[in-house]
Amino acid sequence: MAKQIEIKNNIRKLRFFAKEMSQQELAEKAGVSRQTIIAIEAGKYNPSLELAFRIADVFGVKITEVFEYELKDEIK
Repeated sequence: MAKQIEIKNNIRKLRFFAKEMSQQELAEKAGVSRQTIIAIEAGKYNPSLELAFRIADVFGVKITEVFEYELKDEIK
């Protein structure tokens, strides 16, 4: 059986250290809506791989500094 993956992100922290970048500013730089950034930041939406790399690029960091995952119990 496959394990469930929980994806977490550090977007809020990265925005804070990027001169308190707003969600709107991040959205514009990443080419998405503010609502998309809100949903990702809240853990309600997992971005595509392409968008994840674009977000990392906005902050000038590796993707692993933005997103991390944890393997949970197996899916039944």
